[in-house]
Amino acid sequence: MEEGNHSVVTEFILSGLTDHPELQVPLFVLFLLIYVITLVGNGGMILLITIDHQLHTPMYFFLSILSACDVCYSSTIAPKMLQIFFADRKSISYTGCYVQMYLFICLADIECLLLAVMAYDRYVAICNPLLYTVTMSRQRCNRLVAGVCAVGMVDALIHTCMTFRLSFCHSNVIDHFFCDIFPVLALSCSDTSLNYIVLYAFIDTILVSSTGSVLFSYICIISTILRIHSSEGRHKAFSTCVSHVTVVVMFYGSQLFVGFHPMFSYMELDKIASVFYTIVIPFLNPLIYSLRNREVKVALRKAVKELQMKS
Repeated sequence: MEEGNHSVVTEFILSGLTDHPELQVPLFVLFLLIYVITLVGNGGMILLITIDHQLHTPMYFFLSILSACDVCYSSTIAPKMLQIFFADRKSISYTGCYVQMYLFICLADIECLLLAVMAYDRYVAICNPLLYTVTMSRQRCNRLVAGVCAVGMVDALIHTCMTFRLSFCHSNVIDHFFCDIFPVLALSCSDTSLNYIVLYAFIDTILVSSTGSVLFSYICIISTILRIHSSEGRHKAFSTCVSHVTVVVMFYGSQLFVGFHPMFSYMELDKIASVFYTIVIPFLNPLIYSLRNREVKVALRKAVKELQMKS
């Protein structure tokens, strides 16, 4: 179908993760295994937090939301990526691309902001413990999560609508394994300068404010921990933050890598970084929190014992 001198794009072709046929099968098996473990691990974390009353605290409430976000985040990308490993025609419909981009941006924003909220929770717990239950009430926690979700949905809607109002006439082949915004913008024959201005403005606002909030929280936390006289007290306070710090470094590091150099980067490196924060991090998060968190390990052992007694 023609419109003027340009073809109207009704679908996009995803180039996939690799062009090497010999890697298709091992990569499919690897990412299928990672995806299944992601669903089981994050689903198990949500279930564990729900059934164990010892974990009904703001920190674990936010962790359950993070796990739910990781399930959705990974499910937005992984099924289509697995499909195109063996598909003869690696296509995604125009509408499918629109939906995938919207969900990807929305969930990425939610995870980014939620990690900042979790840092604030640790700040209040360690720096103002006497006011913790008042400051981090269930109502306030719900409002924080609702605010994070609202920002993610609005931001995703703005970028997605702006992107798909453009004309696509050069090609419909996306040099990526999903509908990421930068590779899609590269296909447009319209003026994309406003898109990039708005995109970088929001990236700067969300990433920089989140990163700044996390850094400020942990500067205050470290300062407070260093003033604790007993080594046992310092270790206990620090141990509640280790898992979160690990996840923050991985997620923000990969997001900053992709977000701030797409115009002049080597595309294969962007693909690797994208795999890391869309597939690998949601897989690692429940493992990090279960292996490095004493309360989660105790709750998990308790749940296993109860299952063994019932069986």
